[in-house]
Amino acid sequence: MNLFQDELIVHFDELRNTLTTGNGDWVIKGFIDLYRNIYTISSDTKVISKIFELMLFPLLSQFAAKYNFRMYLCKEQNHYPDISFQASDGSLIALDLKSTYRLGNNKVNGLTLGAFTGYFRLRDSTKNITFPYNRYSAHYVLGVIYTRQAGSADERKIYQLEDLEKITSVVKNFELFLHEKWRIASDRPGSGNTKNIGSVTNIHALKNGLGPFSVYGVEVFDDYWMNYLTQDMAKGFEINMPYHNLGEYFHDRGQKFIRYGENR
Repeated sequence: MNLFQDELIVHFDELRNTLTTGNGDWVIKGFIDLYRNIYTISSDTKVISKIFELMLFPLLSQFAAKYNFRMYLCKEQNHYPDISFQASDGSLIALDLKSTYRLGNNKVNGLTLGAFTGYFRLRDSTKNITFPYNRYSAHYVLGVIYTRQAGSADERKIYQLEDLEKITSVVKNFELFLHEKWRIASDRPGSGNTKNIGSVTNIHALKNGLGPFSVYGVEVFDDYWMNYLTQDMAKGFEINMPYHNLGEYFHDRGQKFIRYGENR
């Protein structure tokens, strides 16, 4: 499946150019109505994320046609993955589209990488997933990192089409990355007591696929998250949480730290 990743990365410049102007600002300035009134976009991450998806879908569709993939979009908002690519031999690749904003030079707000319950554990299930999880040969994340821009346009004001160039983009300076989910996953949930896998928040780790599981391999990632319990889940089973992080996981399993690729 590295061929899929390599070929999609080739299109990164095209994807980035679709998103940005020459000076790095987002090309999207707002929403336009039938009367050519423009309403600016808030910095709400869900709104920005959805617009990114809508902008990338046509280019990903062209990519699928070029490499003879059938492309399936998820049917419901809470279904996984965003896109399923099926090769001519029937093999499937999952692709989730994610975005997050910088908190500084080296850190982002973080991503959620899908549930660690439901279809992730019941891998023959078709609930909330396009195809059963175990039918996918790889699970990728196409991520967009951006900077939120101060001094954006006034959301209370209605702009006219001739004002388009004057409207300040709410985000700018995009970087893209593409990695298998396990390579950028953290050993902590996305936030609080949620049942979603969290990502690493270090920008270098995100861009280079250097999360903690990248050291130990996808088998450790799967076993860790298939058996992970939140406090509420552990309370429901009337047990203590078996582990909170990778160190406790290995101690709980009675395993030594085996680096990915060793003795294989």
